[in-house]
Amino acid sequence: MLSSRGKKSAGTFDIPWKYMPAPTYHKEKALGGLISFALAEHGPARDDIADYINNNVKFTTNSVCYGSMSTDKHRLPAAAAAHINKYFSPLQQVTPENIVRASGCSAAGNMLSYALTEPGDGVLVSRPVYGRFELDYGLQGDAEVVYADTETYEAFTPDSIAKYEEALKESEARGVKIRALLLVNPHNPVGRCYPKETLIQILKFCNKHQIHLVSDEIYALCVFDSGDPDAHPFVSVLSLATPELIDQDLVHVLYGFSKDFASGGLHLGFVVTHNTELRRALLALSRFHYPSSAVDTIGIAILEDEEFITKYTEKSRADLAFSYRIATSILDQEGIKYIRGVNAGFFLYIDLSPYLPTNESLGSREREYAIAKKLLDNGLFLHPGEEHCKDAGWFRLVYSHSEDVLREGLRRLLKTIKQQ
Repeated sequence: MLSSRGKKSAGTFDIPWKYMPAPTYHKEKALGGLISFALAEHGPARDDIADYINNNVKFTTNSVCYGSMSTDKHRLPAAAAAHINKYFSPLQQVTPENIVRASGCSAAGNMLSYALTEPGDGVLVSRPVYGRFELDYGLQGDAEVVYADTETYEAFTPDSIAKYEEALKESEARGVKIRALLLVNPHNPVGRCYPKETLIQILKFCNKHQIHLVSDEIYALCVFDSGDPDAHPFVSVLSLATPELIDQDLVHVLYGFSKDFASGGLHLGFVVTHNTELRRALLALSRFHYPSSAVDTIGIAILEDEEFITKYTEKSRADLAFSYRIATSILDQEGIKYIRGVNAGFFLYIDLSPYLPTNESLGSREREYAIAKKLLDNGLFLHPGEEHCKDAGWFRLVYSHSEDVLREGLRRLLKTIKQQ
Protein backbone atom coordinates (compact mmCIF):
# COMPACT_ATOMS: atom_id res chain seq x y z
CA MET A 1 0.00 0.00 0.00
CA LEU A 2 2.69 2.47 -1.04
CA SER A 3 2.37 5.78 -2.80
CA SER A 4 3.60 6.02 -6.38
CA ARG A 5 6.72 7.75 -5.04
CA GLY A 6 7.28 4.99 -2.50
CA LYS A 7 6.93 2.29 -5.15
CA LYS A 8 9.35 4.11 -7.43
CA SER A 9 11.94 4.38 -4.65
CA ALA A 10 11.56 0.75 -3.62
CA GLY A 11 11.96 -0.28 -7.24
CA THR A 12 15.56 0.90 -7.33
CA PHE A 13 16.49 -2.28 -5.43
CA ASP A 14 15.26 -4.32 -8.39
CA ILE A 15 17.79 -2.76 -10.78
CA PRO A 16 20.53 -5.36 -11.35
CA TRP A 17 23.85 -4.58 -9.64
CA LYS A 18 22.58 -1.18 -8.43
CA TYR A 19 23.91 -1.67 -4.92
CA MET A 20 27.32 -3.02 -3.95
CA PRO A 21 28.33 -5.76 -1.51
CA ALA A 22 30.55 -4.91 1.45
CA PRO A 23 34.24 -5.89 1.34
CA THR A 24 35.32 -8.63 3.76
CA TYR A 25 39.01 -9.15 2.88
CA HIS A 26 41.63 -8.88 5.63
CA LYS A 27 45.28 -9.77 5.10
CA GLU A 28 45.41 -11.65 8.42
CA LYS A 29 41.86 -12.66 9.30
CA ALA A 30 40.14 -13.18 5.93
CA LEU A 31 42.53 -13.72 3.04
CA GLY A 32 39.74 -15.16 0.94
CA GLY A 33 37.35 -12.29 1.67
CA LEU A 34 35.83 -9.99 -0.92
CA ILE A 35 37.83 -7.01 -2.18
CA SER A 36 35.84 -4.08 -3.55
CA PHE A 37 37.34 -1.78 -6.16
CA ALA A 38 33.96 -0.03 -6.42
CA LEU A 39 33.63 2.20 -3.35
CA ALA A 40 35.32 5.60 -3.84
CA GLU A 41 36.99 5.90 -0.49
CA HIS A 42 40.57 6.69 0.51
CA GLY A 43 41.18 3.72 2.76
CA PRO A 44 44.71 4.47 4.01
CA ALA A 45 43.74 8.00 5.08
CA ARG A 46 40.90 6.84 7.32
CA ASP A 47 43.34 5.94 10.11
CA ASP A 48 44.83 9.45 10.00
CA ILE A 49 41.41 11.05 10.37
CA ALA A 50 40.31 8.65 13.11
CA ASP A 51 43.52 9.29 15.05
CA TYR A 52 43.05 13.04 14.73
CA ILE A 53 39.47 12.87 16.01
CA ASN A 54 40.44 10.66 18.94
CA ASN A 55 43.31 12.94 19.96
CA ASN A 56 41.97 16.40 19.20
CA VAL A 57 38.17 16.54 19.40
CA LYS A 58 36.47 17.19 22.71
CA PHE A 59 32.70 16.90 22.88
CA THR A 60 30.81 19.46 24.91
CA THR A 61 27.14 20.22 25.47
CA ASN A 62 27.23 21.92 22.06
CA SER A 63 27.95 18.50 20.57
CA VAL A 64 24.74 16.93 21.82
CA CYS A 65 22.21 19.77 21.88
CA TYR A 66 19.94 20.98 19.10
CA GLY A 67 21.90 22.96 16.54
CA SER A 68 19.75 26.02 17.11
CA MET A 69 20.78 26.01 20.79
CA SER A 70 24.50 25.63 20.13
CA THR A 71 26.80 28.52 20.92
CA ASP A 72 29.10 27.10 18.19
CA LYS A 73 26.49 27.19 15.43
CA HIS A 74 28.27 29.91 13.44
CA ARG A 75 31.75 28.40 13.67
CA LEU A 76 31.34 25.60 11.12
CA PRO A 77 30.06 27.83 8.26
CA ALA A 78 32.87 30.30 9.05
CA ALA A 79 35.49 27.54 9.03
CA ALA A 80 34.09 26.07 5.80
CA ALA A 81 34.13 29.50 4.14
CA ALA A 82 37.76 30.05 5.16
CA HIS A 83 38.69 26.62 3.77
CA ILE A 84 36.96 27.34 0.45
CA ASN A 85 38.64 30.75 0.20
CA LYS A 86 42.08 29.20 0.76
CA TYR A 87 41.87 26.19 -1.56
CA PHE A 88 39.33 27.18 -4.24
CA SER A 89 40.60 30.73 -4.94
CA PRO A 90 37.14 32.25 -5.49
CA LEU A 91 36.93 35.58 -7.31
CA GLN A 92 34.33 36.69 -4.82
CA GLN A 93 35.19 35.83 -1.23
CA VAL A 94 32.91 33.20 0.26
CA THR A 95 31.29 34.25 3.53
CA PRO A 96 29.61 32.07 6.17
CA GLU A 97 26.27 33.29 4.80
CA ASN A 98 27.13 31.62 1.46
CA ILE A 99 27.45 28.20 3.13
CA VAL A 100 24.55 25.78 3.65
CA ARG A 101 25.37 22.67 5.66
CA ALA A 102 24.06 19.25 4.73
CA SER A 103 24.52 15.64 5.79
CA GLY A 104 26.82 14.97 2.84
CA CYS A 105 26.92 15.84 -0.85
CA SER A 106 24.27 13.27 -1.75
CA ALA A 107 21.90 15.07 0.60
CA ALA A 108 22.99 18.41 -0.88
CA GLY A 109 22.22 17.14 -4.39
CA ASN A 110 18.84 15.94 -3.20
CA MET A 111 18.09 19.37 -1.76
CA LEU A 112 19.20 21.16 -4.94
CA SER A 113 17.07 18.88 -7.09
CA TYR A 114 14.03 19.65 -4.95
CA ALA A 115 14.71 23.40 -4.92
CA LEU A 116 15.73 23.93 -8.56
CA THR A 117 13.56 21.53 -10.57
CA GLU A 118 9.93 20.69 -11.01
CA PRO A 119 9.02 16.97 -11.05
CA GLY A 120 10.09 15.55 -14.40
CA ASP A 121 12.52 18.36 -15.23
CA GLY A 122 16.03 17.49 -16.40
CA VAL A 123 19.53 17.81 -15.01
CA LEU A 124 22.09 17.73 -17.82
CA VAL A 125 25.27 15.66 -17.38
CA SER A 126 27.95 14.41 -19.77
CA ARG A 127 28.87 10.77 -19.55
CA PRO A 128 30.59 8.67 -18.39
CA VAL A 129 29.75 9.97 -14.93
CA TYR A 130 29.16 8.82 -11.36
CA GLY A 131 26.03 6.69 -11.58
CA ARG A 132 24.44 7.56 -8.23
CA PHE A 133 23.44 11.02 -9.40
CA GLU A 134 20.30 9.34 -10.73
CA LEU A 135 19.43 8.56 -7.11
CA ASP A 136 20.66 11.85 -5.61
CA TYR A 137 18.62 13.99 -8.01
CA GLY A 138 15.83 11.58 -8.87
CA LEU A 139 14.61 9.69 -5.83
CA GLN A 140 12.91 12.58 -4.02
CA GLY A 141 13.41 15.55 -6.33
CA ASP A 142 12.03 13.45 -9.22
CA ALA A 143 14.40 15.06 -11.70
CA GLU A 144 15.57 13.15 -14.76
CA VAL A 145 19.30 12.92 -15.37
CA VAL A 146 19.74 13.74 -19.06
CA TYR A 147 22.98 12.51 -20.62
CA ALA A 148 25.04 14.32 -23.22
CA ASP A 149 26.83 11.56 -25.09
CA THR A 150 30.36 12.89 -25.26
CA GLU A 151 33.36 10.72 -25.93
CA THR A 152 35.38 10.43 -22.72
CA TYR A 153 38.26 12.71 -23.74
CA GLU A 154 35.88 15.02 -25.60
CA ALA A 155 34.00 15.73 -22.36
CA PHE A 156 36.99 17.75 -21.14
CA THR A 157 37.25 19.95 -24.24
CA PRO A 158 35.21 22.92 -25.46
CA ASP A 159 33.86 20.56 -28.16
CA SER A 160 31.58 19.13 -25.46
CA ILE A 161 29.41 22.24 -25.65
CA ALA A 162 27.95 21.09 -28.97
CA LYS A 163 26.93 17.82 -27.31
CA TYR A 164 25.33 19.71 -24.42
CA GLU A 165 23.41 21.84 -26.92
CA GLU A 166 22.20 18.76 -28.75
CA ALA A 167 21.12 16.98 -25.58
CA LEU A 168 19.31 20.07 -24.28
CA LYS A 169 17.46 20.51 -27.58
CA GLU A 170 16.42 16.86 -27.77
CA SER A 171 15.36 16.81 -24.12
CA GLU A 172 13.16 19.87 -24.37
CA ALA A 173 11.67 18.59 -27.66
CA ARG A 174 10.26 15.64 -25.70
CA GLY A 175 8.95 17.91 -22.96
CA VAL A 176 11.75 17.62 -20.39
CA LYS A 177 12.88 21.09 -19.38
CA ILE A 178 16.58 21.32 -18.50
CA ARG A 179 16.98 23.26 -15.26
CA ALA A 180 20.63 22.63 -14.41
CA LEU A 181 23.92 21.29 -15.69
CA LEU A 182 25.79 19.07 -13.27
CA LEU A 183 29.58 19.06 -13.48
CA VAL A 184 31.97 16.80 -11.55
CA ASN A 185 35.38 18.45 -11.18
CA PRO A 186 37.74 16.72 -10.46
CA HIS A 187 35.90 14.10 -12.44
CA ASN A 188 34.38 10.86 -11.22
CA PRO A 189 35.04 8.23 -12.65
CA VAL A 190 37.72 9.50 -15.04
CA GLY A 191 40.01 11.14 -12.45
CA ARG A 192 40.79 14.19 -14.58
CA CYS A 193 40.43 17.91 -13.86
CA TYR A 194 38.64 20.16 -16.33
CA PRO A 195 40.83 22.63 -18.22
CA LYS A 196 40.13 26.29 -17.55
CA GLU A 197 39.05 26.99 -21.14
CA THR A 198 36.42 24.22 -21.03
CA LEU A 199 35.01 25.48 -17.74
CA ILE A 200 34.67 28.97 -19.21
CA GLN A 201 32.67 27.62 -22.15
CA ILE A 202 30.42 25.65 -19.78
CA LEU A 203 29.76 28.80 -17.75
CA LYS A 204 28.81 30.63 -20.96
CA PHE A 205 26.55 27.78 -22.03
CA CYS A 206 24.67 27.84 -18.72
CA ASN A 207 24.28 31.60 -18.85
CA LYS A 208 23.06 31.47 -22.46
CA HIS A 209 20.27 29.08 -21.53
CA GLN A 210 19.76 30.51 -18.02
CA ILE A 211 20.21 27.12 -16.39
CA HIS A 212 21.95 26.50 -13.08
CA LEU A 213 25.50 25.17 -12.93
CA VAL A 214 26.00 22.73 -10.07
CA SER A 215 29.71 21.97 -9.78
CA ASP A 216 30.46 18.98 -7.56
CA GLU A 217 34.01 19.67 -6.37
CA ILE A 218 34.19 17.07 -3.62
CA TYR A 219 37.62 15.80 -4.79
CA ALA A 220 39.20 19.28 -4.82
CA LEU A 221 42.14 18.41 -2.52
CA CYS A 222 42.60 14.87 -3.87
CA VAL A 223 44.81 16.15 -6.69
CA PHE A 224 48.32 14.71 -6.87
CA ASP A 225 51.39 14.55 -9.08
CA SER A 226 50.74 11.59 -11.36
CA GLY A 227 53.58 12.43 -13.72
CA ASP A 228 51.12 12.49 -16.62
CA PRO A 229 51.95 15.40 -18.96
CA ASP A 230 48.33 15.61 -20.11
CA ALA A 231 46.95 16.25 -16.62
CA HIS A 232 45.47 19.65 -15.74
CA PRO A 233 45.48 21.37 -12.32
CA PHE A 234 42.22 21.70 -10.41
CA VAL A 235 40.36 24.94 -11.14
CA SER A 236 37.16 25.72 -9.26
CA VAL A 237 34.31 27.41 -11.11
CA LEU A 238 34.30 29.83 -8.17
CA SER A 239 37.60 31.18 -9.48
CA LEU A 240 36.18 31.79 -12.97
CA ALA A 241 32.54 32.81 -12.58
CA THR A 242 32.65 36.52 -13.39
CA PRO A 243 29.41 38.46 -13.97
CA GLU A 244 30.47 38.80 -17.61
CA LEU A 245 30.42 35.02 -18.03
CA ILE A 246 27.41 34.03 -15.95
CA ASP A 247 24.74 35.31 -13.59
CA GLN A 248 26.17 34.67 -10.11
CA ASP A 249 22.81 33.34 -8.91
CA LEU A 250 23.22 30.38 -11.30
CA VAL A 251 26.50 29.04 -9.86
CA HIS A 252 26.52 26.54 -6.98
CA VAL A 253 29.39 24.40 -5.68
CA LEU A 254 29.14 21.20 -3.66
CA TYR A 255 31.86 20.21 -1.22
CA GLY A 256 32.16 17.74 1.64
CA PHE A 257 34.29 15.60 3.92
CA SER A 258 33.83 12.14 2.42
CA LYS A 259 36.70 12.34 -0.09
CA ASP A 260 39.24 15.02 0.90
CA PHE A 261 38.97 13.99 4.56
CA ALA A 262 38.35 10.24 4.06
CA SER A 263 35.27 10.33 6.27
CA GLY A 264 32.16 9.43 4.31
CA GLY A 265 30.62 8.08 7.50
CA LEU A 266 30.57 11.55 9.06
CA HIS A 267 28.00 12.75 6.50
CA LEU A 268 29.11 16.35 6.29
CA GLY A 269 28.71 18.45 3.16
CA PHE A 270 28.18 22.02 2.01
CA VAL A 271 26.46 23.97 -0.73
CA VAL A 272 28.31 27.15 -1.63
CA THR A 273 26.11 29.71 -3.35
CA HIS A 274 25.58 33.46 -3.61
CA ASN A 275 21.90 32.93 -4.49
CA THR A 276 19.95 34.30 -1.51
CA GLU A 277 16.60 32.82 -2.57
CA LEU A 278 18.13 29.37 -3.07
CA ARG A 279 19.85 29.52 0.32
CA ARG A 280 16.49 30.21 1.98
CA ALA A 281 14.96 27.21 0.22
CA LEU A 282 17.90 24.97 1.15
CA LEU A 283 17.83 26.10 4.77
CA ALA A 284 14.17 25.15 4.94
CA LEU A 285 14.89 21.74 3.41
CA SER A 286 17.89 21.20 5.65
CA ARG A 287 15.50 20.46 8.50
CA PHE A 288 15.70 16.91 7.12
CA HIS A 289 19.37 16.99 6.09
CA TYR A 290 21.36 18.78 8.80
CA PRO A 291 24.53 17.10 10.03
CA SER A 292 24.39 16.25 13.71
CA SER A 293 25.81 18.57 16.34
CA ALA A 294 28.48 15.95 17.07
CA VAL A 295 29.56 16.04 13.43
CA ASP A 296 29.62 19.84 13.58
CA THR A 297 32.08 19.57 16.47
CA ILE A 298 34.37 17.30 14.45
CA GLY A 299 34.09 19.47 11.35
CA ILE A 300 34.98 22.62 13.28
CA ALA A 301 38.03 20.98 14.86
CA ILE A 302 39.40 19.80 11.50
CA LEU A 303 38.64 22.89 9.42
CA GLU A 304 40.00 25.31 12.02
CA ASP A 305 43.28 23.37 12.25
CA GLU A 306 45.14 24.64 9.18
CA GLU A 307 48.41 23.01 10.21
CA PHE A 308 46.76 19.59 10.35
CA ILE A 309 45.03 20.08 6.99
CA THR A 310 48.32 21.03 5.35
CA LYS A 311 50.18 17.99 6.68
CA TYR A 312 47.27 15.61 6.15
CA THR A 313 46.69 16.75 2.56
CA GLU A 314 50.38 16.41 1.72
CA LYS A 315 50.41 12.82 3.03
CA SER A 316 47.09 11.98 1.36
CA ARG A 317 48.35 13.16 -2.02
CA ALA A 318 51.59 11.19 -1.63
CA ASP A 319 49.60 8.04 -0.76
CA LEU A 320 47.36 8.50 -3.79
CA ALA A 321 50.34 9.01 -6.10
CA PHE A 322 51.95 5.84 -4.71
CA SER A 323 48.82 3.74 -5.24
CA TYR A 324 48.25 5.25 -8.68
CA ARG A 325 51.72 4.24 -9.81
CA ILE A 326 51.27 0.66 -8.59
CA ALA A 327 47.94 0.32 -10.39
CA THR A 328 49.04 1.92 -13.66
CA SER A 329 52.30 0.00 -13.82
CA ILE A 330 50.45 -3.32 -13.51
CA LEU A 331 47.76 -2.32 -15.99
CA ASP A 332 50.40 -1.11 -18.45
CA GLN A 333 52.37 -4.32 -18.06
CA GLU A 334 49.27 -6.40 -18.80
CA GLY A 335 48.11 -4.20 -21.69
CA ILE A 336 44.84 -3.12 -20.04
CA LYS A 337 43.81 0.27 -21.40
CA TYR A 338 42.62 3.14 -19.23
CA ILE A 339 41.89 6.84 -19.65
CA ARG A 340 45.03 8.99 -19.42
CA GLY A 341 45.55 12.51 -18.10
CA VAL A 342 44.63 11.41 -14.58
CA ASN A 343 45.79 13.30 -11.49
CA ALA A 344 42.81 13.38 -9.13
CA GLY A 345 40.41 11.21 -7.20
CA PHE A 346 40.79 7.56 -6.28
CA PHE A 347 40.17 5.75 -9.55
CA LEU A 348 41.10 4.78 -13.07
CA TYR A 349 38.55 4.27 -15.82
CA ILE A 350 39.60 0.97 -17.36
CA ASP A 351 38.57 -0.75 -20.57
CA LEU A 352 37.66 -4.42 -20.11
CA SER A 353 35.74 -4.62 -23.40
CA PRO A 354 38.28 -7.06 -24.93
CA TYR A 355 37.43 -9.51 -22.14
CA LEU A 356 33.63 -9.40 -22.38
CA PRO A 357 31.93 -12.67 -23.36
CA THR A 358 31.38 -13.01 -27.09
CA ASN A 359 27.92 -14.53 -26.76
CA GLU A 360 25.91 -12.64 -29.38
CA SER A 361 22.63 -13.44 -27.64
CA LEU A 362 23.62 -11.14 -24.78
CA GLY A 363 23.08 -7.40 -24.87
CA SER A 364 25.96 -5.05 -24.04
CA ARG A 365 24.82 -4.54 -20.47
CA GLU A 366 24.33 -8.28 -19.93
CA ARG A 367 27.89 -8.85 -21.15
CA GLU A 368 29.14 -6.39 -18.54
CA TYR A 369 27.11 -8.19 -15.89
CA ALA A 370 28.65 -11.48 -17.00
CA ILE A 371 32.24 -10.34 -16.50
CA ALA A 372 31.30 -8.63 -13.22
CA LYS A 373 29.89 -11.97 -12.04
CA LYS A 374 33.15 -13.75 -12.93
CA LEU A 375 35.12 -11.10 -11.07
CA LEU A 376 32.84 -11.50 -8.06
CA ASP A 377 33.31 -15.29 -8.18
CA ASN A 378 37.06 -14.60 -7.94
CA GLY A 379 36.61 -12.33 -4.92
CA LEU A 380 36.70 -8.90 -6.61
CA PHE A 381 33.81 -6.47 -7.04
CA LEU A 382 33.73 -3.97 -9.89
CA HIS A 383 30.46 -2.20 -10.52
CA PRO A 384 29.05 -2.93 -14.01
CA GLY A 385 27.30 -0.14 -15.85
CA GLU A 386 27.42 2.16 -12.86
CA GLU A 387 29.31 5.00 -14.52
CA HIS A 388 27.00 5.13 -17.55
CA CYS A 389 29.48 4.96 -20.37
CA LYS A 390 27.75 4.65 -23.73
CA ASP A 391 30.23 1.90 -24.70
CA ALA A 392 30.16 -1.47 -22.94
CA GLY A 393 33.10 -2.79 -20.97
CA TRP A 394 34.30 0.28 -19.08
CA PHE A 395 34.68 0.00 -15.30
CA ARG A 396 35.79 2.36 -12.54
CA LEU A 397 38.71 0.80 -10.64
CA VAL A 398 39.32 2.36 -7.23
CA TYR A 399 43.02 2.09 -6.34
CA SER A 400 43.08 4.09 -3.07
CA HIS A 401 43.77 1.07 -0.88
CA SER A 402 46.63 -0.19 1.24
CA GLU A 403 49.29 -1.83 -0.89
CA ASP A 404 48.37 -5.40 0.10
CA VAL A 405 44.70 -4.91 -0.79
CA LEU A 406 45.53 -3.16 -4.05
CA ARG A 407 47.98 -5.79 -5.25
CA GLU A 408 45.73 -8.69 -4.26
CA GLY A 409 42.73 -7.09 -5.97
CA LEU A 410 44.71 -6.53 -9.15
CA ARG A 411 45.91 -10.14 -9.01
CA ARG A 412 42.27 -11.26 -8.89
CA LEU A 413 41.42 -8.99 -11.80
CA LEU A 414 44.19 -10.47 -13.94
CA LYS A 415 43.23 -14.00 -12.93
CA THR A 416 39.68 -13.37 -14.12
CA ILE A 417 40.47 -11.87 -17.50
CA LYS A 418 43.05 -14.58 -18.23
CA GLN A 419 40.30 -17.17 -17.72
CA GLN A 420 38.37 -15.73 -20.66
